Amino acid sequence: MSQATVPDARIAELTARHVPFVRATVVRARRPASARPGDTAVVLEDGRIEGFVGGVCAEATVRAQALRTLASGEALLLRISPEAAEEGAAGETEAVEGALSLRNPCLSGGELEIFLEPRRPVPRVLVLGETPIARALAGLGPALGYEVAGPPAGGSAEESLSGVHAVVVASHGRDEEAALTAAVRAGVPYVGLVASPRRGAAVVAGLDLTAEQRDAVRTPAGLWIGARTPGEIALSILAEVVASVRGDRIGVDDPAPEPAPRTALDPVCGMTVAAVADTPHSDAGGTRRWFCCEGCRTAFEADPGRYAEVR
Repeated sequence: MSQATVPDARIAELTARHVPFVRATVVRARRPASARPGDTAVVLEDGRIEGFVGGVCAEATVRAQALRTLASGEALLLRISPEAAEEGAAGETEAVEGALSLRNPCLSGGELEIFLEPRRPVPRVLVLGETPIARALAGLGPALGYEVAGPPAGGSAEESLSGVHAVVVASHGRDEEAALTAAVRAGVPYVGLVASPRRGAAVVAGLDLTAEQRDAVRTPAGLWIGARTPGEIALSILAEVVASVRGDRIGVDDPAPEPAPRTALDPVCGMTVAAVADTPHSDAGGTRRWFCCEGCRTAFEADPGRYAEVR
């Protein structure tokens, strides 16, 4: 792998595995920035960076902002400069729709503009059954941008349910218990059983799960919309899945935004950095602190008292 680029094969691999990531592309660089236009990297959801979009100081800013775009799902043009923010900006940042300017005091010079493109996998819905409702789900799901499929052949339950957002059992009594139990134990966010209220309650009560786990099974699956036909029932189920994908805030006019990843202030230079495993950190002084680079961590550990109050 070239230091400055991420191969298309790696992008395709992450996409095929339904791994969320941010593709970062340098679109403009002013010397003496070490990155060049066309350099690329991917930022994974745990903060790891593959590829190259600048030195450690630029990388710290890219990591923090990339994780924010991954949470929001919206692309961002990021401008990083050691200069003060433009006149009229609030604090050290200037934000306009789709763009953000940040002052990075650690940069030795130069300026970078980096396009951050979040790639979040489409919700995956596994449907068990060969019934009219199951077929209707398979037909309606792609219109929402969802990937709808039957359970894969072979492999363990844990492997087959990895990355799956919803499991809908619409088999009318065939292999229901095993599928529901596996989905709940795997932590699938939405697990639904197509059944009448009476039969559904009986099936769930007989599952080898804790009471709390049994409560996670939604039966009858779907929102109440007076559905009667297979297509209408499939629509009600997908509506409930959408509510789950969006945070299960049914009826809320102004849902809360997705929480941004946890960030921290570097006590030495004042930069905002991502508080993730790949970010330099120190427990000197009894409190964990996070840093943009090893230089700031070294300075802090040499004299923690000097930086006791984070700016």
